[in-house]
Amino acid sequence: MFRLSHYMQQLVTPTPPRRRTGPVRPVVIWNLTRRCNLKCRHCYAVAADHHFPGELTSSEAVAVLDDLAAFRIPALILSGGEPLSRPDTLNLARRAKSHGLYTALSTNGTPIDGGHADQIAEVGFDYVGISLDGIGATNDWFRGQKGAFDAALAGVRACKKRGIKVGLRFTMTTDNAEQLPELLKLAKDEGVEKFYLSHLVYAGRGNKHRCDDTDWSVTRAGVDLLISRAWQAAQNGENFEIVTGNNDADAVYFLQWAAERFPASVIENLRAHLEAWGGNASGYGVANIDTQGVVHPDTYWSDYSIDSVRNRPFSEIWQDVSDPMLAGLRLRPRPLKGRCGMCAFKSVCGGNTRIRALQLTGDPWEADPACYLSDDEIGLACNDDPSTRAEVTPFRGHRHDPTHRFV
Repeated sequence: MFRLSHYMQQLVTPTPPRRRTGPVRPVVIWNLTRRCNLKCRHCYAVAADHHFPGELTSSEAVAVLDDLAAFRIPALILSGGEPLSRPDTLNLARRAKSHGLYTALSTNGTPIDGGHADQIAEVGFDYVGISLDGIGATNDWFRGQKGAFDAALAGVRACKKRGIKVGLRFTMTTDNAEQLPELLKLAKDEGVEKFYLSHLVYAGRGNKHRCDDTDWSVTRAGVDLLISRAWQAAQNGENFEIVTGNNDADAVYFLQWAAERFPASVIENLRAHLEAWGGNASGYGVANIDTQGVVHPDTYWSDYSIDSVRNRPFSEIWQDVSDPMLAGLRLRPRPLKGRCGMCAFKSVCGGNTRIRALQLTGDPWEADPACYLSDDEIGLACNDDPSTRAEVTPFRGHRHDPTHRFV
C-alpha cells in the first residue's frame, strides 16, 4: 500500500527518514469467510452468498488471534467475503482490541444498519473500509445487486454518525474510471477521512476479467488526480488521507512528479523515505490467512500456500524462511527480471505486484505488466537489450485516447 498523503507531507514538512530496526512483523489480512451477499466482478476471494465448508471454527479462530497478538503484529484487517456475515466476527474483533491490536474492518458496507453500526462502534474498530466501485447503478452492476450503492452509503453515514473512522475503497477499471472524480467528491461531502484506490489485481474474478484493467493513459490520469487532491489536502491541512494499492509504480510516478516541482534536497529526502518504505510488501510486511486457515504471501496469492494454522501457529510459519517463495519475496532487491530487473527505481517500488507477473508468464520474477511508466521514466533509455524495453502501451486490448484526463 502506497500512502500518498503521508509522503506528500514530506514536501510540506520534511523529516529525517526512519529505518526499520529489528524483525518486521506483518500486517495480517484475515479472510474470515467467503460468504458474501454480493457477487463483485473483481472479487479475489470468489465469494458468494452460501456456506463454504471447512472454514475455521470459532475456537480455532480465537487460538489464531491469540497467537497473532503474542507475535505482536502491527495491525489486523478482518475481511471476507463479507466479514459481517460470519456470526462471531464482532466477538473476534473485541478480543483483538482487548489484546491492544490495531483492528480494521473491510466490508462492502451493506450490512451496516443501525444495529450493526452500534456494535461496530462498541467494539472500537480503529478503521472501517467500505468498498464502492462507482456511483449508483455503476456500483450496483459491479457488485451484482441493485440497491448496493444506497445500502453501502447508508453504512458510511451510520458509521460517521457514531464517530467511527471510515474510508472508501475503490477498484479502478475501464468500466468505472470516469467516476473517480465523483467518488472523491462523495468522500469529501460525506466527511470520509480516507480514500483508497486499488489497481486491478489478476486474482480470483479479477483474473477472469483482467481485460477490464485500465489503459495506462487512464491509469496515469487517475493517479494525477489523486496526487492533485492529496497536494490540495496537504496545503490546506485537511484531514483527508489518500492511499493506493497494488501498483507500487505509483510511488515512482509521484517521486517524478515531485522532482519537477521541488528542489533536489527535498527530493533526496523524499526518495530516502520511499526507499525506507520499500514498495511491495507481499510476504514481508503483509500476510494473509484465508478462510480455511491457510497462510499466503498476501490476499491475492490464493493459489500459493505456505502452510496452515491448523498445522502450526502463524508465528512459526511466518518465521520459517525455508519456503522458497517467501524467501524470494523478502530479498531486497528481489530477483527481478525484464524491465523490473533493470529498473532504476526498484528500491522504491520493490518490484511492484508479483502476482500479475506470475499470472501472465508463470514466473513471479518477470516484469509486472501493469507498470505504466515508460522506459525513459524507469532509466532504460540507454539500454540496448530489446528484451527489457517496452513502449507505454498496455497488454490489454482496450485502446483509449492517450490525452485522457479526468475533468
